Amino acid sequence: MDMITMDEAAKRAGMSRVTINAWIKAGRCIGVSNLRRGFKLPSWQFEPEIWPLLQPLAECLGTHDGWRLLSFLETPLMALNGTTPRIALEQGMPGSRILALATADAH
Repeated sequence: MDMITMDEAAKRAGMSRVTINAWIKAGRCIGVSNLRRGFKLPSWQFEPEIWPLLQPLAECLGTHDGWRLLSFLETPLMALNGTTPRIALEQGMPGSRILALATADAH
């Protein structure tokens, strides 16, 4: 998996580390705890197919936990013929379909 540091994420998003950290806590950005320091972030989340859906996805799943968000996006689903939600989004699936699956997954 292509993970980047907080500094790399801040540079990619054109924001500060403080902003990236606030986004992680708010569920607007996926960050997973790094043993050394801070968070590691999946680089693909900043792609235009995925970025606008992160906060609504966190709301649908009822969590801001980075591991939970990452797990949902990277786990193949039968409802997507064995494709992961992330790949489905990258291939043009409507975000509304992924959000509906997330809502069903949370219940």
